[in-house]
Amino acid sequence: MHRFFIPSSWIRGNEVTISGPQAHQIARVLRMRSGDEVIVLDNSGWEIHTRLTLVEQKVVNGEVIRRRLSAAEPRTKISLYQGVLKSNRFEFSVQKGTEVGVVEFTPVVAERCIVRDLEAVEKKHRRWEWIIQEAAEQCRRGRKPALRPATLFLQSCDHARKTGGLSLILWEQGSLPSLHQVLHDAPAGQERGRPPLTINLFVGPEGGFTPDEIAQAQHYGLIPVTMGPRILRAETAGIVAAAAILYELGDLG
Repeated sequence: MHRFFIPSSWIRGNEVTISGPQAHQIARVLRMRSGDEVIVLDNSGWEIHTRLTLVEQKVVNGEVIRRRLSAAEPRTKISLYQGVLKSNRFEFSVQKGTEVGVVEFTPVVAERCIVRDLEAVEKKHRRWEWIIQEAAEQCRRGRKPALRPATLFLQSCDHARKTGGLSLILWEQGSLPSLHQVLHDAPAGQERGRPPLTINLFVGPEGGFTPDEIAQAQHYGLIPVTMGPRILRAETAGIVAAAAILYELGDLG
């Protein structure tokens, strides 16, 4: 069944009104008709099953059949602080990260980033939000992952410290504890005997983080970890690490 994220204001009681690109997609791309059913999502975590009652190019109306809580949202909340990547590689990272189960993305401008202008990065914000929304609809998420404004590396470290939770930074150099080991030894979350519920995951740009950045990150409480003997691409490392974290903590598979 097709799924669409829409503003909560479009849902009034048991009546749903859809306009804009979503209405065009329903009417002209999918060629749906009155009586067809869709799922609309207001980003609250609820799935709202809706039967269409009017389908036109600019507006689509529907009536709510039932509501149910989405089962696709992970208990473990991973915030991915991804170093800004060149070309469309950052788009790949947010798309696949959404599919895996990341709940928040922060573009990070680090020393080895090819694009280091915050204003230039922010120009891509709207496109990245659209990619996240499409990915969230496709993989049956109940919420769209948040996309925070691009920030400098130290500002990101400070934000992670203030947010709380377990903060990890991937690094391919030196003798470091493994991701598995750190997760196994991590202090419990809010519920006694349970793993941490909030994880801040830092992944570098092409070339990774510099030794100075790793030292600065440790000052803010971040723990350097390794993903093993194989070196992953910058756009791959965060996805693999997020999947490994969710699996390790019982949120995947």
